[in-house]
Amino acid sequence: MRKYGLIGKDISYSFSQNYFTIKFKDEAITDATYQNFDIQDIEAFKTNILKTDNLSGLNVTIPYKETIIPFLDKLDKKAKKIGAVNTVKLTKKGQLKGYNTDIYGFKKTIKPHLKKRHKQALILGTGGASKAIAFVLNQLNIEYRFVSRKASKKAAFTYDTLTEEDIKKHKLIINCSPVGTFPDVNEAPKIPYNGISSKHILFDLIYNPSETVFLKNGKNKGATTINGYDMLVFQAEKSWKIWNK
Repeated sequence: MRKYGLIGKDISYSFSQNYFTIKFKDEAITDATYQNFDIQDIEAFKTNILKTDNLSGLNVTIPYKETIIPFLDKLDKKAKKIGAVNTVKLTKKGQLKGYNTDIYGFKKTIKPHLKKRHKQALILGTGGASKAIAFVLNQLNIEYRFVSRKASKKAAFTYDTLTEEDIKKHKLIINCSPVGTFPDVNEAPKIPYNGISSKHILFDLIYNPSETVFLKNGKNKGATTINGYDMLVFQAEKSWKIWNK
């Protein structure tokens, strides 16, 4: 029996386990299972998870997309360039190879919605997921700036310095932070929502709840709003292909 799973912290709400369980049932895949590996420290990846019998592949989520890298033997070119991994394959030689399928998932989801006016973007958050988003925006020739809680060389804005004019200028806003996810469903990134118009796209990587306060605020201003569900489906299917190629 091949075993797959998700590495993360506080992931009882996870999309992946339910998605793959249904996938295996619908496609009559009887020799595979998928489970959550909810760990409090990345060290448990080596001391616990890797000792799982017949382990074949893993997905990786918050907060381990970057910290898992030192435990891997090899990285795919894109994952190496980004510096974040969300898919791990156990090769036939027993090596651990890291990939990033967030790139594929985000690009497939966002491209149909883009117009010529979407030339500047704000990325809310600077964690592992934000790196994949920035990579895709580079590919699409969309200029982007990071927004973070604290000032840094990487972040052009903090939530305190971001103005309504900044929001008006950047017609694509992507939330890569966990703010607003279950169970803290009443929270939202603190940005000047009055700057949002019907020309904006608000994309939230969160899928639970399906409509976050961030997206509701955008919808109230007439913006196009997209949650993270389709992105997750695309990246999950890409992971499955990687594990089985």
